[in-house]
Amino acid sequence: MSSPAGAIPDGKGDAMPPGIDRKGPASHARRLMRACDRAALATAQRPADEGATAVADGAGWPYPSLVLVAFDHDGSPLLLLSTLADHTRNLLADGRVGLLFDGTAGLAQPLTGARLSVLGRAECSDDPRHRERYLRRHPDAAFYAGFGDFAIYRVAVERAHLVAGFGRITWLSAAELDLPARAPALVAGEAALLDRLNGEGYGPRLGPASDGDGQSWSLTGIDPEGCDLRRGGYVARVDFEQRIHDTESAKLMLDTLVRPPDGSGQPGGQTSGTKTAGTPPDGGGGT
Repeated sequence: MSSPAGAIPDGKGDAMPPGIDRKGPASHARRLMRACDRAALATAQRPADEGATAVADGAGWPYPSLVLVAFDHDGSPLLLLSTLADHTRNLLADGRVGLLFDGTAGLAQPLTGARLSVLGRAECSDDPRHRERYLRRHPDAAFYAGFGDFAIYRVAVERAHLVAGFGRITWLSAAELDLPARAPALVAGEAALLDRLNGEGYGPRLGPASDGDGQSWSLTGIDPEGCDLRRGGYVARVDFEQRIHDTESAKLMLDTLVRPPDGSGQPGGQTSGTKTAGTPPDGGGGT
């Protein structure tokens, strides 16, 4: 995961809380989760709807599906789901869900890579911030997000299971995962700061070097622990070493991480990224 070095000059960032190792399993789990823009969603299959052709004894079986994911400032996963999809009908009957975040892409031996299983409860959210954050992360979703059957669902995390490689396995409670508190000043100013930074060309200076396909990186989100970027079908994440709480400290942190204005050199910190599909295959927020 990406781990830029450097501190905020005016000290407005917070070091990790006492007893929490920024290089330990909780930090690893949070960084892995936030770097992903998709997940495998597990719901409990509901009893067959009246008149449906579902398998009669299917109730209670785990039902896996693919969903695109964004995150609230406090790390809560955000899903855009249609009530026409089986997984949505399942979680409306039983809000307990599992999300698998896969960090093994590109590894010759995938089982040596990290993956995180998150357990929580999903509830429909009418908070416009959640929709805005999701659509910045997944702009192609704007095509269908306004349909009447679609809504944002927020997952309240209760525990997580991190497999960081062979023999490196840890269960984490919500308290041990240490998700950050929502920072009101950053929440209020995020949209304006993103517009400003993208207008000033910060995206290409923070993201991985592009391959000359004519597209450039843009920032899609800033939270207390880092920032998200997108370039066409690719996403990337730059993590902060310290938590920040407002737009001023976010700007100061990012200024320590960008490449020089002429584009030479590397960003101040490493980035992680994956290629992602622009629209779900069924047009319904997942399969």
